[in-house]
Amino acid sequence: MLRGYVPLLAIVAAIWGASYLFIKVAVDEVEPTAMMFFRLVLASAVLVPLIVWRLGRRDAVAQVRGTGWGAFAVGLLNAALPFTLIAWGEKHIESGIAAIANASVPIFVVLLALRFNPSERVGGIRLAGILVGLLGVGVLTGLHPEGGWLAVAGTLAVVAASLSYAGANHFVQHHYSRTSPLVTATVSSLTGAVILLPFALLQLPGELPSWEAIGSIVALGVLATAVALLFFYRMLNLYGAARSSLVTYLLPPTALVYGVLILDERITLNAALGLVLILAGVALGSGAGAGFLRRRRGAAAAAPHA
Repeated sequence: MLRGYVPLLAIVAAIWGASYLFIKVAVDEVEPTAMMFFRLVLASAVLVPLIVWRLGRRDAVAQVRGTGWGAFAVGLLNAALPFTLIAWGEKHIESGIAAIANASVPIFVVLLALRFNPSERVGGIRLAGILVGLLGVGVLTGLHPEGGWLAVAGTLAVVAASLSYAGANHFVQHHYSRTSPLVTATVSSLTGAVILLPFALLQLPGELPSWEAIGSIVALGVLATAVALLFFYRMLNLYGAARSSLVTYLLPPTALVYGVLILDERITLNAALGLVLILAGVALGSGAGAGFLRRRRGAAAAAPHA
């Protein structure tokens, strides 16, 4: 059942880990709403022909229409809003910090489960995990942040994006679990672009951006949105919101490596401590820690003596 989970997780992490780098490069020349509008337009330009080719024009139109008005909720929660918040945040913080703050997604998935699944109780080690993760967010934003209050605001904007992603995870799982991942990814990009259009028109760049910025936006649209969304929604439908959100375990270290090697970013003490606390909170709060301990106990019992 979980044989395909690890490859899907690795692919999505590798692509989305690089997205923080692409955003950081482009945001110096293109404002957040305009950048993310073009990102979603490019993604749609890939996904729409693909869905028509895979399903046929008539079936493709029928299935896209079948998602109803909920498609706008998906486009808002999983594209327009979090994309813009992260891009705005990266105007004031480094790409690695943004990735660490975005690692709080699984914590919010667990918190929102209390609302969407009232029967699910959170206590003991899972509650401790949530508190540890939130403490990590506080450390990331509050221990002598470089950049002052704008850096705090930028970090909190990315945390707000995490809450939006968590809401999108639950919404898709509850309302579109039987919908093709290709259809869900397509409507997410299309409706996200529609939502951002009026804001993007107000923030269009006054001159043609550099090739680095243009290339970064193309990479964001084609790879980090069209391709990665296909893999992510398939993982979401097969393995659920909690398991899928664990991709954020891999995003911070991946983004930190990209930032250090390509953007010459530094890993600060509060960033390292915040990363440890957030990922520890994610592990405990999602229940992954308990599963890991059970596997460790089983492995130790089966291990030969020296």
